Amino acid sequence: MLSRTAENLFWMARYMERAESTARLLTMGQRMAILPGAHHREEWRSVVRATGAEHQFPEGKPVTESDVVSFLMLDLDNPSSIRSCLLKARANAKSARTMLTQDMWESLNEGWRKLDSYDIAEARAQMPTLIDWVKTRVMTFRGAADSGQLRNEGHDFLRTGSALERAQMTLRLLDVKYYVLLPETEVIGGNRDHYQWTSVLYALSGARAYHHVYGGTYTPWQITDFLMLNTLFPRSVAFCYHELAHRLQRLAGWHDHSGPCHETIDRMVAELDALDSGEIFRRGLHETVQHGLMMTNRLGFEIAQTYHFG
Repeated sequence: MLSRTAENLFWMARYMERAESTARLLTMGQRMAILPGAHHREEWRSVVRATGAEHQFPEGKPVTESDVVSFLMLDLDNPSSIRSCLLKARANAKSARTMLTQDMWESLNEGWRKLDSYDIAEARAQMPTLIDWVKTRVMTFRGAADSGQLRNEGHDFLRTGSALERAQMTLRLLDVKYYVLLPETEVIGGNRDHYQWTSVLYALSGARAYHHVYGGTYTPWQITDFLMLNTLFPRSVAFCYHELAHRLQRLAGWHDHSGPCHETIDRMVAELDALDSGEIFRRGLHETVQHGLMMTNRLGFEIAQTYHFG
């Protein structure tokens, strides 16, 4: 496979996952912003901070829902906005058209300019509907790939990009919770803290799965263990790391060659598998999340090097 085609598939999957993850961040921000005292805790700034774009919003000036909807949903100048991600995913799909099924292409092509017609006020008023639309588009694309695409190296590049972006999504959502909690550590374990932690589960569609594992008990360390270490939940960091290891091993077989990315993912899996229940909180949630984000960024760079992306 041409490296350019592999790059298009890898980034097409990343952009689709990123569009969904940004939609989930917006959902979580909305849930947290309705709690008493949200204005003083600046939940919306925590959402922006988790995307790595806090520098776009000056300190000392409140970040509003309108600001975040404009920047994370509609702004074409923001390469990680939902609108930008969907447009870039389609552009990558056009360049790798022969590697896609008809259903995959249609899922990317249908309504691809939908967000062009919305201004900030309309997007805010219809945000739940738009978020559901984005999630449906991404899930339709994912289902089309799973049900119809050949299980060749193209599929492996697609799944590698998806797993990498999904791991980052879960880590960023946990970082939102960390930043929201910082100003008021005395509420740990209280009703507000409970609501915020369960918001993380709902944002990742993990509430029902968590209940199957832990029953009706909701504690910060159990939720963190579930989202970081549970190898059966598809959005956990551990599940994504194992998926990355599997896909990169397959790609090494296709190309009869491995590179630094294969050593890095083996190290990432081993480090996470070595953690015991509750150890993330003992070590520090923020430190663990930041290390995870650093390693996933490094892995993405090494994948590009190994497979000669442009």
